[in-house]
Amino acid sequence: MENCLFCKIISNEIPAYKIYEDDDFLAFLDISQTTKGHTLVIPKKHYRNIYDVDEDTVAKIHQLAFKLAKQITKKLNAQGVNILNNNEAIAGQTIFHYHVHIIPRYRDDDKISIVFNENIDSNIEETYHILK
Repeated sequence: MENCLFCKIISNEIPAYKIYEDDDFLAFLDISQTTKGHTLVIPKKHYRNIYDVDEDTVAKIHQLAFKLAKQITKKLNAQGVNILNNNEAIAGQTIFHYHVHIIPRYRDDDKISIVFNENIDSNIEETYHILK
């Protein structure tokens, strides 16, 4: 895709701090560095997001994210990691090329916050029957 930032990184039009690369995937440090070691893992083939990507690519990218998360956590002495994927603008996706974030977490790390609030307006039983 010609205006895709990540496609330009893949084609070396834009520099990046690459920490892993093979024929199908690339992992590089996120320019924003939400925390030290914040890494993006992307397929080299352009997919918009989870709704566009094939199952095999999803499986492989998450296997790679699993391996890289362990390496990053160990090498940077992180105490944990968030692995996440945002899909569509409403969910925080800003670059529309499928990617997975690996965000190392550290003690006293207040850079990002993921909060799971109880949604008292949600009818879990109704939702269950819809999804079943």
